[in-house]
Amino acid sequence: MNKILVSGKVEGIILKSNDPINFLGTVDKKTGIISDKNHNLFEKSIKDSILVFPSGIGSSVGAYTIYSIKSNNTAPLAMICKKADLTVATGCALANIPLITISDKEFESIKTGMKILLDTDSTNPIHYQ
Repeated sequence: MNKILVSGKVEGIILKSNDPINFLGTVDKKTGIISDKNHNLFEKSIKDSILVFPSGIGSSVGAYTIYSIKSNNTAPLAMICKKADLTVATGCALANIPLITISDKEFESIKTGMKILLDTDSTNPIHYQ
């Protein structure tokens, strides 16, 4: 069951991580590039992607990081996760980045490189293209 936490309509390419994301310690605010060598998206940019990941982890200051990457134009177009923690939900709300949660089954079916239209006003918010 999809749950819409921050509404919006965007079209873009999926960048998927199977690792949770600690926005404070993992994402470079100026570039949007994942800087943690142990993360499976190391050296990839989240800018202008539709970022799919299991959940956020880490400190609540990560919400400010999400807001900062939006201010620096290095943020994803939208975020999709299995479990939206308070940090991710607050950050996306502050930065006006669409955010939805999806089921484990749908998470498994989404792959990096897929093109989707995310429309939270639609009965089925994820449209594969």
